[in-house]
Amino acid sequence: MASQHQPRIARVFGAVNIGSFRVSAMIAGLTENGEMTVLGSGHRASQGVKRGYVTDMAAATYAVRDALERAEKLAGTSVTSVWLGASGAGLASRINQVEIEIGGRRIEEEDIEQLLSAARDAIEPDGRMVLHAQPACYFLDGADGVANPRGLHAERLGVDIHTMLADGAPMRNLREAVENAHLEVEGVVASPLAAGYACLTAEERDLGVALVEFGAEVTNVAVFAGGMLVGLTAIPMGSGDITDAIASNFGIRRFQAERLKCVAGSAIASPTDHRERVPVTGPGEDGPGPQARGADEQNRIARSDLISVITGELDRLISDVGRALEAMGFSGGKGGGRQVVITGGGAELAGLADYAQAALGKAVRIGRPPHLRGLPEAHAVPGFATLAGLVLYAAEDPIDVRAFGRSRQITATYGPAAMAQRIWHAVRAYF
Repeated sequence: MASQHQPRIARVFGAVNIGSFRVSAMIAGLTENGEMTVLGSGHRASQGVKRGYVTDMAAATYAVRDALERAEKLAGTSVTSVWLGASGAGLASRINQVEIEIGGRRIEEEDIEQLLSAARDAIEPDGRMVLHAQPACYFLDGADGVANPRGLHAERLGVDIHTMLADGAPMRNLREAVENAHLEVEGVVASPLAAGYACLTAEERDLGVALVEFGAEVTNVAVFAGGMLVGLTAIPMGSGDITDAIASNFGIRRFQAERLKCVAGSAIASPTDHRERVPVTGPGEDGPGPQARGADEQNRIARSDLISVITGELDRLISDVGRALEAMGFSGGKGGGRQVVITGGGAELAGLADYAQAALGKAVRIGRPPHLRGLPEAHAVPGFATLAGLVLYAAEDPIDVRAFGRSRQITATYGPAAMAQRIWHAVRAYF
């Protein structure tokens, strides 16, 4: 029974994450004292989605409705609008700097509004859809990392704008899958951004950290620095490809391969693996089913053979991750570029952090959702980090410069620049 002293829920948020393996939904409430509480969460197998793109509208809509209804049933309440997570659709991240002249006087509210209006005019989506364009940090004259420039004197005032872009048609398909389920889309959030809200500390985002979102069919590699997402690369490969390789190598069904991967799989080989046999047929399966290639008379395979297939696929994926990090300038050595956080459903594979740490030559940890009140144990795992991040993002609802009117003048705009000096604490204070 709920305690009468429990704080009242002031606002309710709905979130839907459309993945290639599962569609998940969450309903969360923000209490009067600012605590996020999960009221209900649900998920189901994904349908009509491949590599983050909708391929069957009716099937995707049904999956969204079903996942949300499961969350609503547990929450005992329904929602009419949701925040939507997107992992495919050609996501790209861009940072621009915009400056205006102040002339040495005190900065007023109107100056900040003019700057944000100028920033709006400086957005150049190149025919792509803008998911968001957010002011991250102000800078004036020689100082950067300024949280609130009001009342300060400056010759020039500038701001870093973080823009997230996506391909228009695939993104409209994702939105439509949700809208056809009779839901309004509050906003679309790139899943690496949502996962960052869930898995990364303020200090990590400030110092420089890489976030690898290891999904079923897409692996997003994002780099954060100075509190912002400064680089993003999508790799069209995920943990589902490991499952497919197991199924193909042993000539077994996909669901059997998935179970073997989860129950007996590992990213790290052990000297005793060749002596250990693992059954291909799971409990409750009708009959022995097809005999696996290389299995004994009881349809068991050597664990060493299973791990060999898994590590073969991981070698390819982590090599791609390493190349993506290098291309985005995320290098090792003293200073930044040393911490990698892996999250997403694929991060639940045993031994993955140790494997990736050896392969990438960087410190690696597994990213899980934060400890939210009411979050069930089954959803407190890496595969649900992005979903939890969506409600955290929704609660902050960062300012978007597109909400501002047209500007009077822009004195200077700069393209992507070195962002490592920007301070995450300032970002938090501003938002």
